[in-house]
Amino acid sequence: MSLSKVNKDTLDKILALQIMVAWAGEGACEPKRLDWWRTDLIDENGGGDLFQRLFPKTYLWASLEAVRQVAIHQDRGRRMDMAKPDAVRTLFFWGFSIDEQLADRLIFHKQNGINPSETLPFPVDIYQAFSKPDFEEAISIPHRKVDFKLVPSGREIVDETLKALDECAKRLAFALLPFSDKYPMPFYRLEER
Repeated sequence: MSLSKVNKDTLDKILALQIMVAWAGEGACEPKRLDWWRTDLIDENGGGDLFQRLFPKTYLWASLEAVRQVAIHQDRGRRMDMAKPDAVRTLFFWGFSIDEQLADRLIFHKQNGINPSETLPFPVDIYQAFSKPDFEEAISIPHRKVDFKLVPSGREIVDETLKALDECAKRLAFALLPFSDKYPMPFYRLEER
């Protein structure tokens, strides 16, 4: 995977997938979504209300940033159980250079003040009620299969790692299927197989 500057469109596609998966993983909301983390940071009747009172101008972005950070934290916890946690790529871990570019792009959008739904290419409306079938369809890749093997740390994708980061992100999201009770952490291993 490239360490060079990633184009803005690719960063936006990855951010949209990260945020959408982070939103879907929430479990403290009513009704629960996938219940991978005990948060309710986006819904206007949950944490979204608190963010609106704390950050009246940027609350939509602040709540998305917060739920993304929760998912990153959960992902990091799973990776830390691995022998070489930095030698993999997950939807929430791309290595320092790309992760910094993603964080900078999120800050750019937050400062820009445009509604997230108008800025990022979300395949589902994260401000509407969660529908598992709609979410499954949103992360599916038509006429495609992602092969993975179950390992103690998650789902290791055995397909070749793609050079296009946005396509890699799509495969990582697709490998969340079938859903499990815990975050299954699909990943690509960087070292030789």
